[in-house]
Amino acid sequence: MILITNDDGYQAKGIGVAVELAKRLDDRVVVMAPDGPRSGQSSALSVNNPIVFHPIQQEDGVEIYACSGTPVDCVKLAFSGVVPNWERPRMVISGINHGSNSSINVIYSGTMGAAIEGCLYGVPAVGLSICNHDLQADFDYVKEAFAKILEDVYFNALPSGICLNVNAPKDGPIKGIRVCRQASGQWSEEFMASPTPRGYDCYWLTGKFSNVETDATDTDEYALQHGFISVNPVHADMTCYDAIPLLTQRLS
Repeated sequence: MILITNDDGYQAKGIGVAVELAKRLDDRVVVMAPDGPRSGQSSALSVNNPIVFHPIQQEDGVEIYACSGTPVDCVKLAFSGVVPNWERPRMVISGINHGSNSSINVIYSGTMGAAIEGCLYGVPAVGLSICNHDLQADFDYVKEAFAKILEDVYFNALPSGICLNVNAPKDGPIKGIRVCRQASGQWSEEFMASPTPRGYDCYWLTGKFSNVETDATDTDEYALQHGFISVNPVHADMTCYDAIPLLTQRLS
């Protein structure tokens, strides 16, 4: 069985493509996805509100459930065993996301939050994204490359505690697949002020992303800008081991 979720909602075109690719690998696909967009949720949980879900489709080996929670809620709920005839999935797929999750965006991404959650359950997990926010984006140019990555993970698994952050350029042709590191990047001009009828401003989250390693050739941003799919292994353990000796010396 393959478990699929996303942060764009169960009706998003990208999750439909993910289902199509998963059906090539397994005869049972379970989708537990938000009932609407949940972008930017990272690993957020619903701690103050109850979560509900209901079936949308159950046919041809595909079960789709819409969940009122966050992407991580969806994964946790599925693993709790509430899905009829639940079995431990062989792989978790999150996406395909409409929009890039490369560089620093990985820490904000609901797509990757869900992939990391699957990884925490000890199941190989992959977050898939394309650098295109268009809700009607064409996914044909990435299908075979994404299928190759999913097939490799499905049959060969991943090291413990590791999931994959996979991003594709906005359009094709795809030149290949590059395994690479996360680029250093930052957001600026993050809020747009808008006056309210009551005389004070409200603020809309916006922002401009900047890659601060424009000359580095081993990053996900470089791969995407040059027509390659980037594959970035992500570790759920966020400990900076290199800093332990220094801080031990300073604080002991």
